[in-house]
Amino acid sequence: MTDPRLRARYGLKYNPFNPDIPMEDIWSAPGFDLFASRVENLTRSGGFGMLTGAVGSGKSKAFQALSGRLSAIPDLVIGVMERPQSSPSDFYRELGRVFAVDLTPANRYGGFRALRSRWESHLQTHLRHPVLLVDEGQEMPTACLSELRLLGSVAFDSRYLLTVVLAGDSRLPERFRARELQPLGSRIRTRLVLQPLEAAQLRELLEHLLERSGNPGLVTDSLKEVLVKHSAGNPRVMCNIGADLLAAAVEQDLPRLDDELFLKVFGRAGAS
Repeated sequence: MTDPRLRARYGLKYNPFNPDIPMEDIWSAPGFDLFASRVENLTRSGGFGMLTGAVGSGKSKAFQALSGRLSAIPDLVIGVMERPQSSPSDFYRELGRVFAVDLTPANRYGGFRALRSRWESHLQTHLRHPVLLVDEGQEMPTACLSELRLLGSVAFDSRYLLTVVLAGDSRLPERFRARELQPLGSRIRTRLVLQPLEAAQLRELLEHLLERSGNPGLVTDSLKEVLVKHSAGNPRVMCNIGADLLAAAVEQDLPRLDDELFLKVFGRAGAS
């Protein structure tokens, strides 16, 4: 996770600009805490939640933080779908692996019954619905999204067996405008849309990352303003710029990141 030079030169526990920061150090995006609380409540009743935002807006980090928060709930079963673009047969195969159900992909009806039986049994024992997290949900085929809707409810859709949280970019909510997916879209009970961050929020994120990684003074105040200005409200853009600057500082054995380094790395065009 960490270049030894970062600890030796800057006292950093890890690179604050890399995506693989510890889960406990993830910054809470605006609206995240309320959304996570609603998802926790959703595990008692079942149903669908959705997290969306533009590319680089922090969806993956928010989803990672949500997973960690749910993992702290005793006896809650959490499954993560790693390949949302799978065909229906592979979709069932992955669900079987995630929830430890022995399925035969050729017998989709048998898999349907076996999964529902497993979820029903867990719900009766633990009084919490199993959770399925689906990142990059915009990639999931329409047939598989429809299967999720049918799989997770019983008694004429009056009772849920599963809690599903979908995450994706702006294409995901657009998909629910299609007639085939309107029934699922109407069942999404809690949503969080990550918006571009304001300057003060980007500054807060940057200072949070620096403090939690171990060196609040790594970036000068004036450079913080430059990073915020050039990030256009996008956390990923800011962290990518910061990562390039930190790599350059390590190579040049500089004591900190400042405006002069920014000009050297990105030139006058980057400062405009």
